[in-house]
Amino acid sequence: MTLPPALQGRLRVPVIGSPMFIVSYPELVLAQCKAGVIGTFPALNARPAKQLDEWLTRINADLAAYDKAHPGQPAAPYAVNLIAHRTNERLQVDLATCVKHRVPMLITALGVQKDVIDAVHSYGGLVLHDVTNLVHAHKAADAGVDGLIAVAVGAGGHGGPLSPFALVQEIRDWYSGLLVLSGAIATGRSVLAAQTLGCDLAYIGSAFIATKESNAPAEYKQMIVDSCASDIIYTNLISGVNGNYLKPSLRGAGLDPDNLPPRDKPYNTGAKKAWRDIWAGGHGIGAVKDIPTVAEFVDRIDAEYRAAKAAIAA
Repeated sequence: MTLPPALQGRLRVPVIGSPMFIVSYPELVLAQCKAGVIGTFPALNARPAKQLDEWLTRINADLAAYDKAHPGQPAAPYAVNLIAHRTNERLQVDLATCVKHRVPMLITALGVQKDVIDAVHSYGGLVLHDVTNLVHAHKAADAGVDGLIAVAVGAGGHGGPLSPFALVQEIRDWYSGLLVLSGAIATGRSVLAAQTLGCDLAYIGSAFIATKESNAPAEYKQMIVDSCASDIIYTNLISGVNGNYLKPSLRGAGLDPDNLPPRDKPYNTGAKKAWRDIWAGGHGIGAVKDIPTVAEFVDRIDAEYRAAKAAIAA
């Protein structure tokens, strides 16, 4: 397994910080890239749409200045997440903005569109696509994406239903391209485990929520620290698509996580809203014990990753 040239020598740890709605803002992205992991954010976090142009201008300028000041250790590249579904009215506008700024990587989800892939390839960018099963994986590979993100059970937000062992094995049976694993990864040991399974990179989301640079409310960060895997519930009640959410945040919205109504039954959360007040989290949150800076967290997973490799070698 070999990383694309655009990523070689740019990563301190083989990690992508997953794009998180409301949480991933430029401050988090820049801190991740400077720490040596791929920073990402959803285009829809930039509101209104014209703010995306402002964010990309800022990110490109900041990283260019950082690279000039650190020629021996440039920042990792960044990526923008696009929802490639027909219901996303901003897709073409956001895509055009990303092309304008020559965004190094795009992460697409909820649909594969060849015009999106071709647009990014026109300037040499890379496209990765979220998949939760083999059907979606084949469609994305056939469309010409540069890599697949295997979203396995335990991933925060819209996590998939399959074990990472099964999902990665079945994808690697026929796919030799860049493969990323998402699901309950929060330590350097887990990053190495993802590579042992056959992946090139690991996707870390929930642990980055509880960092100082994340845009999450202080209460959300503390809830990540205070919770563990048993505090996560997998339900389609919140968004209509199955996902992993923090039980305490459901209780705060007036819902009983142990007795949720069926999706087709009306329910009332008052002024509470999904993502803003009902918070996502993955099964890996039990490893999150504090709220460090991004640099401190990456130092930690780098040390854990290296120690795990050394232990195996010994």
